[in-house]
Amino acid sequence: MSDSHHDQEPTARFASGSIPRHLFAQTLPMMVGVAAIMSVGLADAYFIGRLGAAELAAVSFIFPVTMALSSLGVGVIAGISSVVSRALGAEEGDRARHVTTLGVTGAGAVGLVVGLALFLLRGPLFRLMEADAELQPLIARYMTPFAFAFPLLLFLMGISGALRGQGAARRAAAILLTYAGVNVALNPVLVLGAFGWEGFGIAGAAYATICGWLCGGALAVYLLQGSDLPFHPRDLGTFRWKPELKALSRVAGPAAFSNAINPIGLSVLTGLVATQGQAAVAGFGAGGRVETFAVVPLLGLSSSIGAIVGQNWGAKQYGRVREAMLWSCGFCLGYGLLAALVLFMLRDALGAFFADEDAIKRALAEYLAIAVWGYAGYGVQIVVNGALNAVDRAGTALLQSLGRVALVMIPVAWILRGSWGERGVFTGELAANLVGGLVAAGFAWRIFWSGRDARSGSSAPAPASNPA
Repeated sequence: MSDSHHDQEPTARFASGSIPRHLFAQTLPMMVGVAAIMSVGLADAYFIGRLGAAELAAVSFIFPVTMALSSLGVGVIAGISSVVSRALGAEEGDRARHVTTLGVTGAGAVGLVVGLALFLLRGPLFRLMEADAELQPLIARYMTPFAFAFPLLLFLMGISGALRGQGAARRAAAILLTYAGVNVALNPVLVLGAFGWEGFGIAGAAYATICGWLCGGALAVYLLQGSDLPFHPRDLGTFRWKPELKALSRVAGPAAFSNAINPIGLSVLTGLVATQGQAAVAGFGAGGRVETFAVVPLLGLSSSIGAIVGQNWGAKQYGRVREAMLWSCGFCLGYGLLAALVLFMLRDALGAFFADEDAIKRALAEYLAIAVWGYAGYGVQIVVNGALNAVDRAGTALLQSLGRVALVMIPVAWILRGSWGERGVFTGELAANLVGGLVAAGFAWRIFWSGRDARSGSSAPAPASNPA
């Protein structure tokens, strides 16, 4: 790879030009990447489900753990993207290069420690989750290779964060597409076998995932080395890395916890719904799958907002930060309400598509009649969280996420379940998204409009198109 990029100063491409155009150009590829990653979970569940009931039961224990671990990767992305984007905005090119190298190296090191701990504690962990003794060998077959290869995932996520911080969303999405494509393509062969070969069973799903990480990681290294901020481990001894490590951790730690809180909240809701019977759980689960794809544009926007806000915040272009927030939150409201209306009108048809039993159809239709009206609020909350991470306010984002689940979602579902049954639990999710959106909007106003930093920089140069 040529070193020509090292001689040119990296630039903050989002500190000038049309904000709506930047948002669109960054969000579209991230939507594709998010959808690709979701397809991996569906493929795993489908092919492992064909092995038998025991394997499917084992997966129900494995997936929450792998989801929680993937939140570490999201934290890594948020931390590196935040510090890199602000450094670029402040025209600190050398610092951005140093943070890239340190962040990617640190991500791999954290992956090693977590992977080793996961391997050593896999038995006690799943016993604590009350997995049956007969399921333990199946779980171990999946988790052993997964644990040893886990550093690959965090290394890949570290590079993705460095690319996102530069505004290279298409490159970051290409990595996700490669990982997901390889995984989905290999899943049926490695899990079920082919041409008379039996396959690896449940372990095959882990091997397919690892092959995806390897291919995605190889592409990630290639794309990063061709960017303005290449990875150079030999540079680690040439700068003071402790303060930079602190800056990365200040965002990555809270962002990882923020991302893990929602799945934890939904797992508690699943437990509450389970008291209403299996049909209610099946309807809730099917509704969750519909919702996962309905909110892809919102997840894509929350992934892309960070680099745009971070670069302009670093450049003290606070008016442009406000413009990005107005456009993003406006999209969340418009799209969220439109998606809610469409799903509400199609709720009976979707019930018939996902289930044969009348009780499950009814539960899914009830879920879609209630929960969809919170999508707009959910979008505002995750977009504001992305922006808060970008400007080094990850602690505020964590507080907001924690409050949404612990103070609204679970208490409302718990209280209403007694009189409303599963509808009360679904209302708990709706309340959490509506209140979470309002609280997030309040935090956004306080930090981006009336905050000390934003007020003091209000005279910073901004383009004529800036409405704020």
